[in-house]
Amino acid sequence: MDDDDRTREETPADPGEVFLTAEAACHHDVAGLHRERFAGLPLKALHEVDDPSERVAWALCGESGPGHDEAGSTLANELDRLLESVDPARVEALAVLTDGAGTAAELAANAHRLPALRSVFLGLIEAEHWEISWIRQGDITPLLQAYPRLERLDVRGSDGLTLSAVTHEHLRVLRFECGGLPGAVVRAVGASAFPALEHLELWLGVESYGGDHTIADLDGILAGARLPALKRLGLRNSEQQDEVAAAVAAAPVLARLEALSLGMGVLSDRGAEALLSGQPLSHLSVLDLNHHFLSDAMTDRVRRALPGVAVDLGDRQPTEPHGWRYTAVSE
Repeated sequence: MDDDDRTREETPADPGEVFLTAEAACHHDVAGLHRERFAGLPLKALHEVDDPSERVAWALCGESGPGHDEAGSTLANELDRLLESVDPARVEALAVLTDGAGTAAELAANAHRLPALRSVFLGLIEAEHWEISWIRQGDITPLLQAYPRLERLDVRGSDGLTLSAVTHEHLRVLRFECGGLPGAVVRAVGASAFPALEHLELWLGVESYGGDHTIADLDGILAGARLPALKRLGLRNSEQQDEVAAAVAAAPVLARLEALSLGMGVLSDRGAEALLSGQPLSHLSVLDLNHHFLSDAMTDRVRRALPGVAVDLGDRQPTEPHGWRYTAVSE
């Protein structure tokens, strides 16, 4: 094995570069370990770093808002400690390991202190310890407005999540991980202008956990007019996955994509038929359908129809009694 191969094996794939399965994204990385990296950097808390000049993604554990405990372990205090110990010009990635409706606003208020910040993960809480539906978020619009040079934003959890349409010139990766993405957020993404965005990933989820979106809410995204650089689109984890697939098959944005993920949802033969009957997919490098409900005959058809595409048809699910199908992530 040469050095390049060894480096690739030791560096787990990072969401934002590829579409990971729910297990890999929520519970541990693809190396089988708890999340140790974000935005291509090792994820460490301040007390874990001996050399303050080390390039890391800084983990913050304080909650947003006043007086969460007697020790004052708030996000503001965590930021103060970090910026007293580390040159602010070296803080390029932050991951908040707790939830809080005021987290985005707190980070926005400190934008003047974080001139080099380029990547943020809100709510990086491992699902084995905390149901994803419990993770609170608030309005993330101020964060995007306060950091015009931000390149990556990952958001886990959708309880209280809101977003207004924005124009952001530098964002390259935008990801939402949740069991139910509100329709207002889906529409706001579609109404936003992201000229540099390459990777867009929405875990659409189910209505019972806040996913009150409709297929029509995806129109702005699927038109692609405000997403000229988009290469990877994930419309995943949906209880309407067949309808999503049909909409994607007719979407203007499809011809420009390199990778498409319709995995983690309840995709059946009906949705796969819509994909195969729509626009050509042979230009794709990757088609991710992991966690699906396709028949043997349909999985064979998909593979035969796309011989030059890396098609992920793993994690086939059995249809439950009465035809019940389930997404990979809900509560």
